[in-house]
Amino acid sequence: MKGLQQAWQFWAILSAVFAALTAIFAKIGVGSVNSDLATFIRTIVILAVLAGMVTALGEWQPFGEISQRTYLFLVLSGLATGGSWLCYFRALKVGDAARVAPIDKLSVVLVAVFSVFFLGERLTLPNWLGVILVGAGAILVACKG
Repeated sequence: MKGLQQAWQFWAILSAVFAALTAIFAKIGVGSVNSDLATFIRTIVILAVLAGMVTALGEWQPFGEISQRTYLFLVLSGLATGGSWLCYFRALKVGDAARVAPIDKLSVVLVAVFSVFFLGERLTLPNWLGVILVGAGAILVACKG
């Protein structure tokens, strides 16, 4: 089990499971509240859970030891996450979870494209085929038919 916990695939699968549960729970939770307030409540819960985890695991480190570059990109990531969550909850408020979530997962396609252009990562032909299939699949699942 220890080897499994070290594999990125293990954590990626858990991420997908939690993301799926997020969509279902959020769709139910946002039903009778403003989507922005729902996002705020969710964020408070996330903050509390993460503070507890970092404390329990003893992972705090002096903020002064963190580089300005790291702060910059973590702040940008936080802003992007906030924007994503606000838009996601608004979409869930008015749309079907089974259609909103696949469109949200077009982020997989965008990450692949952005990682090539901004991070210099390389994808093989089979990788690009997978990206195209993910994009096509997301669109097909989201279509009302």
